[in-house]
Amino acid sequence: MKALITKRSIVIASASLIIALIALVSVNVFNSAGPVTGVAHTVTRPVRALASSVARTFGTIFASIYRYEELERRNEELLRTIAEHQADARDAIELAAENDRLRDLLEFRRRHGGYAHEMATLVNWNSDNWSSSFIINRGYTNSDIARGMGVATEYGVLIGQVSDVGATQSTVITVLDTTFSAAVFVGGDSSDSSDGTATVKGDFAQMRSGLLILDHIDDDLIVLTGSSVVTSGLGGVFPPGLTVGEVVDVYHHSSLIGRYATVMPMRDIDTIQNVFVIIDFENPE
Repeated sequence: MKALITKRSIVIASASLIIALIALVSVNVFNSAGPVTGVAHTVTRPVRALASSVARTFGTIFASIYRYEELERRNEELLRTIAEHQADARDAIELAAENDRLRDLLEFRRRHGGYAHEMATLVNWNSDNWSSSFIINRGYTNSDIARGMGVATEYGVLIGQVSDVGATQSTVITVLDTTFSAAVFVGGDSSDSSDGTATVKGDFAQMRSGLLILDHIDDDLIVLTGSSVVTSGLGGVFPPGLTVGEVVDVYHHSSLIGRYATVMPMRDIDTIQNVFVIIDFENPE
């Protein structure tokens, strides 16, 4: 069997050699491919077609790989550019916030140069349906803040009162909180108490509506819708002249003895960012 395979291999090899020689002679003698070369060309056409197709396929694959690498490189460049723009935007936001704080500080000093104060930034709102308060970034280690001090905006609008002081943060109850109260004048000159005084305080029933209650109104005090409500300074808790809000409606108590009113805070408390804690002021009493 092995001898038969060897003989067959010799025959095939010999035939192939003869065909190659004939093709070579045909090309040289007749200056053309000749019949043998034509037959070989016909026989190998499918193989050449397959090779050409494979070559085109590989060319397409290599081109796709190149385009993918180019797109990946451009994508990385775009991501770096986006990251740089985002960093620039963050820097711009921080600078704008810092400018706002400095502008607020200058405004407060211009309007209330007689107050000793600490500027603070709101850190977080306390989530509680029973109270209204927020956290500021000042405490007993980084300021002179103490419990009970008033908190106002740069324009002298009373926001609330410090209720608790921590190491680096403090809690401020707003004027809407049920534990807040302040002696006030209604309308007219805040330094003139000849018409009488009243007390403004937080009320649970009104808190959800964003309103305060004006109560303990002196009988001779004229209270009208739209009247301004400002701190009187009486009691020494808050300095005089801080704006609290304005009267919305006036009512009589159910006992028909005395009046009370609802007051809308002068400032939308939810939009607060920077506040001023009044450390010291001249007591008018």
